[in-house]
Amino acid sequence: MKRIISTQEAPEAVGAYSQATTNGDIVFTAGQIPMTPDGDLLDDEEIAVQTRQSLENVKAILEEEGLTMQNVLKVTVFMDDIDDFDEMNDAYKEYFQDNPPARSAVEAGNLPKGVGVEIEAIATSE
Repeated sequence: MKRIISTQEAPEAVGAYSQATTNGDIVFTAGQIPMTPDGDLLDDEEIAVQTRQSLENVKAILEEEGLTMQNVLKVTVFMDDIDDFDEMNDAYKEYFQDNPPARSAVEAGNLPKGVGVEIEAIATSE
């Protein structure tokens, strides 16, 4: 059975989506952009800062479910400019130092609110 996950420690969903959903075993986060829980958009910051904030949002959502970044099985990183990959990757590695999850990183034409990165994750409770 599907259950909605929501936390005030990440930006609230501002559309027809949830911060995350779970069936009790697998957690799917919505794409997280570099926005603080207070709604401050970091779209003018360098890609490393944007990546960290996006991952902090993912982390907060997982923590609401009692999980950590080590529970993440797969991450998808959407970037508005793939030339920023190395800078994104350096910041990303801070969150997945041991046993990193599978990952895809793709360049997307446009991301919400003009940000440079959006990150979604799939995690397991096991």
